[in-house]
Amino acid sequence: MNAVLQPKMHPDEWAARVQLAAAYRIFDMLGWTEMIYNHITVRLPDSVTGGAKQFLINPFGLHYSEVTAGNLLKIDVHGRKLDDNPWPVNPAGFTVHSAIHENIPDAHCVMHTHTTNGLAVACTQGGLAQNNFYSAQLHGLVAYHDFEGITIHDDETPRLLKNIGDKPAVILRNHGLLSWGRTVPLAFVRLWTLQRACDVQVAQAALGPAIPVPLHVAEKTVQDSFQWDQKFGAGQDVFDAMTRLMEAKSGTNYKQ
Repeated sequence: MNAVLQPKMHPDEWAARVQLAAAYRIFDMLGWTEMIYNHITVRLPDSVTGGAKQFLINPFGLHYSEVTAGNLLKIDVHGRKLDDNPWPVNPAGFTVHSAIHENIPDAHCVMHTHTTNGLAVACTQGGLAQNNFYSAQLHGLVAYHDFEGITIHDDETPRLLKNIGDKPAVILRNHGLLSWGRTVPLAFVRLWTLQRACDVQVAQAALGPAIPVPLHVAEKTVQDSFQWDQKFGAGQDVFDAMTRLMEAKSGTNYKQ
């Protein structure tokens, strides 16, 4: 733990930093990395900011395996640094995140990936197929946004927000996957479920026509999913287990 930085920091900010750094290391463990690109962002709580909109994001130039609580960047809604961290911000990376954080009240955490199977499904005309255990859990929860190029232009924001609506899982066509949630664990299990659905869909495609999940079964499945239920932590138990696994494999230096 950084003996100089942490004592000067609100404990709620440090807790957010440690949890977000853990998420980056879990993504690395799962293979959800894209060299130094892509992002997981978290809005800092009002207890830290006094109501100002401030966010944590990975330093541009570091691999996810190098992210720590102490080297995360603190930025404003425009992606401007609010601390003396020497690492730069990737402006292309925060454009989509800032639009969602700014306009969707429950979007405390936003996650984005370019996994091979996620991107493959994002490139298909039909999108996510309603034909497996995981896609059924996402019935009615997935939005689509058409590809407009590298996301660096603010004029894309209104179209992005209109397409997302209130859906917490997003397939960015020709681009990748995205999720948001009121907590890091909830955003994580949403993305994990979407990723698993894409994995199964890509594997199944080589086997011929799939068995579709009937609408009434999909509706029941999403209502019954443990992943979204507060009684089961809304992803907290899963995230805690993945954190323990990550620490067993790579240690606890992410907390520094």
